[in-house]
Amino acid sequence: MPISRRRFPLPFFAIAMICVLVLGAITTLVLMQTAEETPGSANQSPTTDTEEFQRPHDWSRYRPATHLTPAQNWMNDPQRPFFLNGLWHFYYLYNADYPDGNGTAWYHVTSTDLVHWKDEGVAIEKYTNDLGDIWTGSAVVDTQNTAGFGKDAVISLVTQQVDGVQRQSLFYSTDGGYSFTSYEGNPIMDNPGVEAWRDPKIVWDKERSEWLMLLAEGNKIGFYTSPNLKTWTYQSGFERNDLGVIECPDLFEMAVDGDPERTTWVLGISANGESTGRTTGYTYWTGSWDGKDFVPEQEDPRWLDAGSDFYAAVTWDDPNAENPLAQRYAIGWMNNWAYAGALPKEDWSGGNMSTVRQLTLRTVDGHPQLNSQPIDAVAKLEGKPEQTDVQKIQQNNSVSLPKPTTDAYRLRLTMAPDAEHPAKEARVKLEDIDGSFITLSYNFHDQTLSLSRDSDKIAADMPEAYRQIRSEKVPLRDGELSLDVVVDTTSVEIFAQDGEASLSSISILSPGHHKLSVESLGGDTQLRQARLNPLAVAARTR
Repeated sequence: MPISRRRFPLPFFAIAMICVLVLGAITTLVLMQTAEETPGSANQSPTTDTEEFQRPHDWSRYRPATHLTPAQNWMNDPQRPFFLNGLWHFYYLYNADYPDGNGTAWYHVTSTDLVHWKDEGVAIEKYTNDLGDIWTGSAVVDTQNTAGFGKDAVISLVTQQVDGVQRQSLFYSTDGGYSFTSYEGNPIMDNPGVEAWRDPKIVWDKERSEWLMLLAEGNKIGFYTSPNLKTWTYQSGFERNDLGVIECPDLFEMAVDGDPERTTWVLGISANGESTGRTTGYTYWTGSWDGKDFVPEQEDPRWLDAGSDFYAAVTWDDPNAENPLAQRYAIGWMNNWAYAGALPKEDWSGGNMSTVRQLTLRTVDGHPQLNSQPIDAVAKLEGKPEQTDVQKIQQNNSVSLPKPTTDAYRLRLTMAPDAEHPAKEARVKLEDIDGSFITLSYNFHDQTLSLSRDSDKIAADMPEAYRQIRSEKVPLRDGELSLDVVVDTTSVEIFAQDGEASLSSISILSPGHHKLSVESLGGDTQLRQARLNPLAVAARTR
């Protein structure tokens, strides 16, 4: 009965007090009912219900929320970004005629933070001259007008291929990288009679005031120098006979442990690691460069990412950084030629680009090693976190983690084997409502981290290469393992021990319907941290 209809009078302050109590009780009941009807919502940030955190309804099932994909058609190799006029300029190989026609162009996107991207359209059209379509290369800003096209002209050296013959061509832009013109003297480097001769990577050698080109030549990297980006002189070669056909070479100088007085050079390539039980990916050596020869410090290369899908990667520095040698960025193509054409085809194909990573060169177990972590700007996408209590997971039992309510999310975990009854293995399971799942496993005995997607939504219909489990040695630090996992609709990227190791793979579950858990096998596991952050949608703009 409403208070105003009570049959006996009450003082005003008493009426007000009763109103407050009744309204409070009603509000509490509504909140409790909502929490019961929406699993996992008790600690959920209200912002995750807004459009910012939900993919648009007209998007296809698997279009990523935070990873770069084309609006339609096919994408593959990334091209190294550069910074000009307040923007990052990034290009990737793009086939507008897929699947009916071949050939790639350079598609252009720009960004202020390397997380949100704006479409700028095709910058270098395929078949613009009689030398074929446009393959991988690199773009540089010619700040000193060495090529004669004007100060700050953007010069792109790319591979063109026609009738199976690969040549290097120059394209130049006088409007800041939005459109390019084919140089009338193309090709600037004609094929010397070899099958694989591609992917020119151009860097400015400050110490010697000249341009340096790395060229992928089958099982060799060729080093060339030039004063003007047009005429090139061969200097030396770096050969390997155990990494397949070398692609997408890379060379840069970095400070060790951030110390500008301690620097070393890093030579990277995209290679095939089958001979050592790996797949294709970005591998590298640290060593010295004297303007002519690269001398590695170690025989065996290291791998930047041990997952199935981090290929044709490029790295670049930040000219705005206080110490550019202390940190670089990297991005890779999240796909694998072993099954690239077999992934589900909807409004686009070719996988997606990885999260942009921050690279540092740290001393790990006495040797300089590239560490990679998600770029700081990814934190802009994070919503309010949900936490799981610190607890012991008993042998052969599992505990539930916070339930994701968005299609993309970031999961941070810290685990350790129990001191009295240590587990042999801990398994993190990302499970779909239909029973398909992805597993992140850590073996405490041999200290190996693994990523398995052989039970995800598409694995049964994919080639065998897709179902192979990928692993990497990841030692415990201070007795524990820390993981930073970025999950999107088509991918899982794991960063372990503050970036000492990473595993990135295309992996597909139903968006927004994951159940997360941790299981302890052969003993007990201490769960010391479990934090889940929803990730907002980073939609491309036009």
